[in-house]
Amino acid sequence: MKAKTGVFSTSLSVGLATGLYGISFGALSVTAGLDFYQTMALSLLMFSGGSQFAFIGVLGAGISPTNLLTAAGTAWLLGIRNGIYAIRLAPLIRAKNLRRISAAQLTIDESMAVATAQQDEQDGRKGFWLTGGFVFLFWNLMTAGGALLGGSFGDPKVLGLDTAAAAAFLALLWPRLKALRENLFAFSAALLALTSSLVLPSGIPVLVVAVFAVLFGLFVDKRGAQ
Repeated sequence: MKAKTGVFSTSLSVGLATGLYGISFGALSVTAGLDFYQTMALSLLMFSGGSQFAFIGVLGAGISPTNLLTAAGTAWLLGIRNGIYAIRLAPLIRAKNLRRISAAQLTIDESMAVATAQQDEQDGRKGFWLTGGFVFLFWNLMTAGGALLGGSFGDPKVLGLDTAAAAAFLALLWPRLKALRENLFAFSAALLALTSSLVLPSGIPVLVVAVFAVLFGLFVDKRGAQ
């Protein structure tokens, strides 16, 4: 019972933290030139924070056919990681038919993190569905609020809403950093993300760190096999 309660509380806290970040997206999307319904369509259908922010970041320079294609391409590139998550999660979730469609929509950073953090397979599945569901609910509610309020409450970054999701991830990651290898990877990835964000367009540092993670894992596996 304790384990199940822990999964529920973790999923709820991650959903709330990520949802707060949705206020920032809603406000920035309207500022970029999208209306309320277009903003909500992005959150309901695309439902991937990194891709959504990248999309409106490009449109912030002006809405035109060229910018729309560039924005869609950038969002798609960032969304590739969710496909990688799906490969990792498929044996755990084992969803079929309509549940498979729902699972695909809820396969995001947060649901992946909570699901794979569980020791028990049943808790992992529960963490996936609960986290994905809570994030979907709160993200869209807060997106609606941010879009309706627009810029009336000022810069969302002043309220610290742009760091809510990052704080949630840190809370999930911190207890797992026990071995030297894990600490070395976490430090290196954080340093790479910070430095690349200074010179690369928004969203691209995520892909850079993802490639680094794959290469790091392959290197470690190769050394371990020797």
